[in-house]
Amino acid sequence: MAVRLAEVAAEAGVSAATASRVLNGSSRRPAEEIAERVRAAAERLGYYPNAQAQALARSSASLVGLIVHDIADPYFSTIARGVQERLSGSGIQVMLASTGRDSALELEAVRSFMSHRTDAILLAGSRGLSDDEELVVALERYQGSGGRVVMIGQPLDLAGGIHLDNRGAAAALAAELLAAGHRRFAVLAGDPALITAAERVAGFVERLAEEGIEPLLVSEGVFTRDGGHDDMSRLLEAGALDLDSGQVCVFCANDVMALGAMTAIREHGLAVPSDVAVAGFDDIPTLGDMVPSVTTVRLPLEEIGRQAADFVLSEVDETYRESVRGEPVLRESTAVRS
Repeated sequence: MAVRLAEVAAEAGVSAATASRVLNGSSRRPAEEIAERVRAAAERLGYYPNAQAQALARSSASLVGLIVHDIADPYFSTIARGVQERLSGSGIQVMLASTGRDSALELEAVRSFMSHRTDAILLAGSRGLSDDEELVVALERYQGSGGRVVMIGQPLDLAGGIHLDNRGAAAALAAELLAAGHRRFAVLAGDPALITAAERVAGFVERLAEEGIEPLLVSEGVFTRDGGHDDMSRLLEAGALDLDSGQVCVFCANDVMALGAMTAIREHGLAVPSDVAVAGFDDIPTLGDMVPSVTTVRLPLEEIGRQAADFVLSEVDETYRESVRGEPVLRESTAVRS
């Protein structure tokens, strides 16, 4: 049976991507000591490089696949812009797939990028709490053939990338809102099966609990603009926020949910922030231009895209994780009613 590249990588103690770059003649080579270790392992095991793989590695037209949940969402389009900007001029072209949070489409995109022989696959967005067994198998096969996997958001055990400290940033936002004088809170949590949503809600609620405050409610729904709109409409129609008792500050697990919630508040003849204050998370580019401007947690989305692209351009270890934490930005939408 022919020796596989993954076996050579394991023998040399390096990633499959690094072994591929050494043995297939890529212009992006690791340090000579590592390269020599890989060549020695290949010789011991009797590994012979594939001629087609060598030709692809030496080609000046490299490909990277970027998978996002929704390219129409400013969160993902801003990250994509950062990836594209960093790779511009490198000879690497970016292929994009938008999956609509459909796990089957995500797996299909991975397999498509594998068939196009991309050098790397970048996956942006929240992972589900359930196991991604088929996805992991496909990505492991891809890594075994020399491809690189970079995660943006939540990591998988097999790959590193950019990890977002959602819990810590949400707790910091709660602290700022408490310091501003808010005492009555509600939460639009989005989909609790998404790790991002679960982490943000947990961080926010835990920080309130430190002050002896419990939210009036935590409403689960859909992690989209329409999800925020529909959840808020339902709560207002049911009188669940008890607005007769005073202003309520509603934390939405992302910015597009916050925008949908604000629309619903206006549709019900209420005002932001005097009746219902609203805060989001992400700081998508349009927030500062809204009236009122929207309180949020600022994530450096474009820089996150650039950092993810750096994983493709560098020889950093495949499982290395760069942690990014956002900062609260208080704007007009959470002004305390006097």
